Amino acid sequence: MAKQTWLPGTMISPLPPALISSGDMNKPNVMTAAWTGIICSDPVITYVSIRPSRYTHELISKNQEFVINIPTWKIASAVDTVGVKSGRDIDKFALTGLNPEPASKLKAPQVKECPISMECKVLEVKSFGTHDMFLAEVIAVNVDEEYIDSKGALDLEKAGLLAYAHGFYYTLGRKIGKFGFSVEKKIKTLKATPSKFSKEQSEKKFKKANQETSFIENGVEVIIAKPKFKKQEKKSPKTTKKEETSLKATPKFAKKDNKKTNYTETIYKKKSDGSFKKKNKI
Repeated sequence: MAKQTWLPGTMISPLPPALISSGDMNKPNVMTAAWTGIICSDPVITYVSIRPSRYTHELISKNQEFVINIPTWKIASAVDTVGVKSGRDIDKFALTGLNPEPASKLKAPQVKECPISMECKVLEVKSFGTHDMFLAEVIAVNVDEEYIDSKGALDLEKAGLLAYAHGFYYTLGRKIGKFGFSVEKKIKTLKATPSKFSKEQSEKKFKKANQETSFIENGVEVIIAKPKFKKQEKKSPKTTKKEETSLKATPKFAKKDNKKTNYTETIYKKKSDGSFKKKNKI
């Protein structure tokens, strides 16, 4: 789809709706500013652009310092309120329930409810039409311990940071990668495959075999021969206690009685022709 060409506009988004705190602990002030960011990483140089008509512009110009506080979605209502009210007429900390805390190196306060607060010293002021840009060096960063993991690293994904885009507030989505993830080497992870001869695999195969006449193993169909009739187990007849007693009493091999029989011995005499003739007993 083709792109349309518009007039110049503030289309860089999302941006942090940062809370810019200024003044001191006796008379703290805070405002919302989306026109802020990083200019240099070493040394750490940042900026904030503010209209000259704002009370915060007056305080920063006087004290040459301010604090950039990064808010979360939990205080979105307060973030919006301090962006539309003026600190000349009202204490915005008291109005919103936000709490000022002393900074580590500046007189300007930090906002307790923000997970990150960057203390800034003004280096230069540049005027650009509707806004003046305060270039400043970050001289200290204060981080809420709640968002520091066991390894000492900052984990802001669970903080629920707030974002600002074209007049609307948003929460950040899920983390999808770290810097350089697209070019780093992928580590192959081997999936744990169950053994062919494991108990689980055997039970699975035999369970399937009981339902079907065949199953596939390593690409080969194994045919299972099922008996047509199930053999019934022979049950031994029940015996009474008397029978059990008599069975125990009788030996396996009973002795035979030697009975006397009437036996008469007969003698035969062989003839000359080969036959036998009965002969009387002598």
